[in-house]
Formats: sequence, C-alpha cells, structure tokens
Amino acid sequence: MLLTIDVGNTHTVLGLFDGEEIVEHWRISTDARRTADELAVLLQGLMGMHPLLGEELGDGIDGIAICATVPSVLHELREVTRRYYGDVPAVLVEPGVKTGVPILTDNPKEVGADRIINSVAAVELYGGPAIVVDFGTATTFDAVSARGEYVGGVIAPGIEISVDALGVKGAQLRKIEVARPRAVIGKNTVEAMQSGIIYGFAGQVDGVVNRMVRELAEDPDDVTVIATGGLAPMVLGESSVIDEHEPWLTLIGLRLVYERNVSRT
Repeated sequence: MLLTIDVGNTHTVLGLFDGEEIVEHWRISTDARRTADELAVLLQGLMGMHPLLGEELGDGIDGIAICATVPSVLHELREVTRRYYGDVPAVLVEPGVKTGVPILTDNPKEVGADRIINSVAAVELYGGPAIVVDFGTATTFDAVSARGEYVGGVIAPGIEISVDALGVKGAQLRKIEVARPRAVIGKNTVEAMQSGIIYGFAGQVDGVVNRMVRELAEDPDDVTVIATGGLAPMVLGESSVIDEHEPWLTLIGLRLVYERNVSRT
C-alpha cells in the first residue's frame, strides 16, 4: 500500500492507497514542534487501527509520498522515512522530483509543492485548461493550461484566517463557528458574520475564477474548475463556477508523482 502525506500549514492529511483506490484517510493538526519520533508514534497509532496493516510500524506499507508547506515538518518526516521506513521507497516532493507538469512562473521554486501536486491531479483527472481552488489556510487558485502547464495562480486569505481576524480585530466580535446561516441577512451578530464569511467567499471565488478564465481560455466552457480542501463544502452550494469537487485531489496527485518517480519492477 502507498502512504501519502500532505502537510499543510494548519492540518496534515494522510491517505492510504490500495492501487488507485484510497481506502483510508486521516486528518490531524500540523505541529511544527513534533519530532521525527513523535511523528512515528502518531503514524503507528493511526495505521495500527487499520485491518489491512500490521501492528508494527511499516507493515503493509510499500511506498510513501510526501509534500509539505512547512519546512520543519518536512525535515522531520524525512527523518521518519529514514529511521522507520528505511526499506520503503519514499518520494518527497521538492525541486528535482518529476511531476510531469511544466511550471511556467517567474520562479518555479517558490510555488508551493501542494499547488503543483494539485495541478498534477487536475491534469490527470480532468485535463486542461483547469483551475484548482483549494480551501485551506489560504484560499489558492491555480491555473493549468490546455497543454497541462502550471501557468500561475492567486493567493487569498483563507476562511479560518478571516474568521480569526474578525474575532481579534473586531471589538464587539468574537470567533464563530463557520456554518451556513439561516438567511443572507443575519438577525444577530453571529449569523451576520457567518453570512459575510460564506457568501463573501463564494462571491470571491466566482469573481476571481471568472477573471482567471478570461485569461486562460477563449471559451470559458473549456475550463474545468475543481474545488478541494477541508472547507470546500462550505462554499460549494453557493458558488456558481465550481464544476467538480475532489476532496482527495492532493493525495491523488501524490500517488501520481510517486508512480512517476519510483520505477516498477
């Protein structure tokens, strides 16, 4: 089985693949202070509960693919693969790893690994041109050309960042649960904030995507817009531009990159 690990700024998502099928997944908080040994214990606890894996760390795992936006966590995971999975082929997404997606930006090295991995999966699943909207700590919009090239994107504050900022900077406001309110016009402060977050972000997505589409393709109908990320379901029903929802897009991309970098014998 292939273990895929997507380390984001706020959450880390792990997926277990049996061939092309994802058979298990977990979401944990990202903590830059965790050591390699702590991460190994955490992995053992999670995977030890799965019936297809053995009780010992590494039993049943024949490959690992990792991407991380937090350098310190990537460093510790590199140590995990070395100490606890020494006999298992591992691919850590970084410069030099084959993705199959040309990066046409001013400085390809500064593009987040997760954004490239999302583009890999988007091209494989839907072809180009495409736009991936990832609802994470930041809301990112990534554009892929008709030839499968990563051509750039947009980065905006994410939903949770905005909620936190309202609670901190607003004297009479507080942090709220991100949930759909009863109506757009809120009858109380909490509902008014929820409405601003949900419908405000839906409007942002529609506005940014429509502008990107005009630059990406002559015919807007040619562009597939894919949503992913933990908070995507909050906006899906209110956005008019999203065509597909793939919650495991990054994990699928990691599987594809692993297959392109580890030779099959």
